[in-house]
Amino acid sequence: MDLVIPSDSIIPRQSLTSAVADRLRDQIIRGEIPEGAQLRQEAIATLYQVSRVPVREALRQLDAEGLISIVPNRGAIVPALSPADIEELFAIRALLEPEVLKLSIPHLTRADISEADSVLRNYVSELNREDHVSAWGRLNWQFHSILYSRANQPRFMAIIRNVNNSGERYTRLQLYLTHGIARANEEHHQILELCRQHDIPAACRLLRRHIEHAGESLKVALEQKRSSTESDSPNGSSS
Repeated sequence: MDLVIPSDSIIPRQSLTSAVADRLRDQIIRGEIPEGAQLRQEAIATLYQVSRVPVREALRQLDAEGLISIVPNRGAIVPALSPADIEELFAIRALLEPEVLKLSIPHLTRADISEADSVLRNYVSELNREDHVSAWGRLNWQFHSILYSRANQPRFMAIIRNVNNSGERYTRLQLYLTHGIARANEEHHQILELCRQHDIPAACRLLRRHIEHAGESLKVALEQKRSSTESDSPNGSSS
């Protein structure tokens, strides 16, 4: 499958590599560039009116983040996540994020809690609008990252952010296909309140359950979606 990107605007000339990487990352996470798509350097360079050098560097950056794979003789591909991949990604999150939250909670300020509360209200509002589905993953990460922000663990945060990037395009699928919205809202509010109370053990336990349940329901939703797609395809068996 070749890459097709809507040509909306020319990339601004700040850091061309970062700008190209940001644009492609956003489109992959939103699902505008689907799994299996091949990212052709020439096509991207022509579309954004830049040379191939920043495009090549941007693709290397996205490869390092785990968003794409650079395959010999095929170039850059947006990989499909298997149920096993989903399980591994959320297992990493369930291990790392409670540890970062534990370090962050004692240093969270009233302003941090207020900011997280504001993001959460916006998130709840966006979840009720399916036409704004592309914002769901971004707001979910923004909420969590505020709560982790006082841990002063930049390497942990970089790993967590990369893991979230790899699975973010499927997070919307999980919320959309399951009854995950109501549970996610309730647990987010509970986690925020426990952080406000500085109840570190309870907040970390709930966060771990929250991540584990999201990963399991996402894996199930993905399996069901792909099973349905295969059964509806011309080569699949339709019941």
